[in-house]
Amino acid sequence: NSFATDFTGEKMVPNANARHFLLKAKQRDLIAAAGGIERAAEICSFSKSAVGRWANPDSHELMPLDAIFSLEEETGRVDMSEAIASARGRRFADVEAVATNGSVMQAHAETVVRMGELMTEGALAFADGQLTPAESARIDRALSKVEEGLGEYRRILAGAKASGGLKVVPGGN
Repeated sequence: NSFATDFTGEKMVPNANARHFLLKAKQRDLIAAAGGIERAAEICSFSKSAVGRWANPDSHELMPLDAIFSLEEETGRVDMSEAIASARGRRFADVEAVATNGSVMQAHAETVVRMGELMTEGALAFADGQLTPAESARIDRALSKVEEGLGEYRRILAGAKASGGLKVVPGGN
């Protein structure tokens, strides 16, 4: 049988399934955050070739849970766990963040910059009326950064809300 199955047991053609694309992208991000294929292999005690297949967008292989947990613990990121939860129609509860004027303004600025980067990647990719796999990958990386920034921004805003709000302008009401 030349068809692989995704984690729900559904038959799929490698890279023809949106959930699979998302999980593969999150795997690549997690491997990169861990320091690349060789470092990720050391962290999770898998071979470099196995980790390489996880990072290869043309391979159908997904990380086993023990590798996900090891890499997420090492990097402090929960991208794969969040993607799995999202694929099942669930999301993680955010841990309350302590908000300060500086953190709110910084999160806002970083999110705006990341959105600008996403818009730039999209404009460059769509300018010729074509969307290549490489352009798609660049847009996906920019989207990943936007998602990360939005998550942090939301945690900080939740902290501000929980603390009764903040004054973001000195002397403001």
